Amino acid sequence: MIFYYVSFNLNFMPQRYFLQLSYKGTRYHGWQVQPNAVSVQEVMEKALSTILRENIAVVGAGRTDTGVHASFFVLHFDVEKLIPENFDLVYKLNSFLPEDIAVQECCPVSDEAHARFSAVSRTYHYFISTIKDPFTAETTYRYLLPLDVEKMNEAARLLLDYEDFTSFSRLHTDVKTNKCKIMQAEWKKEDTQLVFVIKADRFLRNMVRAIVGTLLEVGKGKLTLNEFREVIEKKDRAAAGASATAQGLFLVDIAYPDKIYKQD
Repeated sequence: MIFYYVSFNLNFMPQRYFLQLSYKGTRYHGWQVQPNAVSVQEVMEKALSTILRENIAVVGAGRTDTGVHASFFVLHFDVEKLIPENFDLVYKLNSFLPEDIAVQECCPVSDEAHARFSAVSRTYHYFISTIKDPFTAETTYRYLLPLDVEKMNEAARLLLDYEDFTSFSRLHTDVKTNKCKIMQAEWKKEDTQLVFVIKADRFLRNMVRAIVGTLLEVGKGKLTLNEFREVIEKKDRAAAGASATAQGLFLVDIAYPDKIYKQD
């Protein structure tokens, strides 16, 4: 995804920027700042504040949980003045940041553009390794027994018939609604891996991992398609399966309206 410069005067202060990054979440307690643990947000705020020599607060496109990864993530931040074109912030950030966080792009946007609320869709992938592979141990969930992937795909397609996903939401969250529009949900086989692809306008806390864990119950033959449908319709987290482990989950894309970025 490539950001474009906006079509209005950028000389006012403060100036808002979108920054695209990726990170391996193994060492972090999720995206959001935690009181007694290291988060990706904390690391990014420290890096930007140090390099830009002012106190920078960042807003992320969403919250990833402890151990969850992002191959594509967006944050926004405001500065008191425009960053000069000859100031290579991406290079400076990548030199400063640890090896498990990388920055790909930074560009100015309108002050109305918001990394979280301007997003129109997000896409997650969940990776399952069907063999023991020491090189993917921190980025896949290993499951060596047979799974009925065809049945798992049939169950996944049922998700598109519903809007309320209370059964797959973490309890006692601060959201006002548990309704989401799922646009894509399918399993793909890639060599020795199974990949669950899910795209929606928004996601609830723990939603993808809860869906994956419940779909695995279908694949193991412990849950029928009708029972999977009943899980959704009960709107009860206790009816669904256990959440899949964090290390297999990646945020891989966030879509924004083109009009936010295109020039005239």
